[in-house]
Amino acid sequence: MREEISAGGVVLFGNAILLLRKFNGDWVLPKGRIEAGEQKKEAALREVLEETGVKAEILKYLGEIHYTYKENWDENKAVHKTVFWYLMKSRNMDTVPLKEEGFVDAKFIHLDRVVDLARYNDEREIIKVALEEIKKRNKKS
Repeated sequence: MREEISAGGVVLFGNAILLLRKFNGDWVLPKGRIEAGEQKKEAALREVLEETGVKAEILKYLGEIHYTYKENWDENKAVHKTVFWYLMKSRNMDTVPLKEEGFVDAKFIHLDRVVDLARYNDEREIIKVALEEIKKRNKKS
């Protein structure tokens, strides 16, 4: 089984989190492969910038998720993927979805709606972790 390691961001602006909409209608978090010699944090920030046009800063490490998928739907070619997630903050809401990657939209979605809109269970779970962290931060300030 092939191993793939990625990093991504749950990007916060005000009371909204950034999601990307794929050509098939699925809403997902920005993430991508860690390149050779790259740190996880660097990869997460680069992928957010590349996929959404958003220059973000890291607030906190949220955790990692693991899943397995079939490469090109080939039963014999499974990929085990690990994604390292970071809570990030953006200074503005300007987005540019990366069309070459199949993204047709990038939007900041209100905290009340973002979990329901996210397509994948593992991403919904990491968004929930982020929402708890956001609540803690809001209580402090």
